Amino acid sequence: MSDLPNCPECGSEFTYEDRDLFVCPSCGHEWSKLAAEENADAAVIKDANGNPLQDGDTVTVIKDLKVKGSSLVVKVGTKVKNIRLVDGDHDIDCKIDGIGAMQLKSEYVKKV
Repeated sequence: MSDLPNCPECGSEFTYEDRDLFVCPSCGHEWSKLAAEENADAAVIKDANGNPLQDGDTVTVIKDLKVKGSSLVVKVGTKVKNIRLVDGDHDIDCKIDGIGAMQLKSEYVKKV
């Protein structure tokens, strides 16, 4: 496997290095190595305590959260298993027993 990042434009894994640039042969996009390193650092999602989260982690809710459009509430201490990280404001995609599929903000959970 290659240590090179995938193309940010088309997602192609066939990137190559050309001096100080990464180049995608599929779409022709070029970007600097410095920009790729900054994006890798910015992509880290952290919990309320600053611990980095990964796909498949188990987290605990640290605040009562109202479920929008419903009278249900996700209580403090609810354990959520097998999370998936996504882009956006609500950066955790998960299933909670008794409630179903939903998205959470990482600032309201802590890693177990």
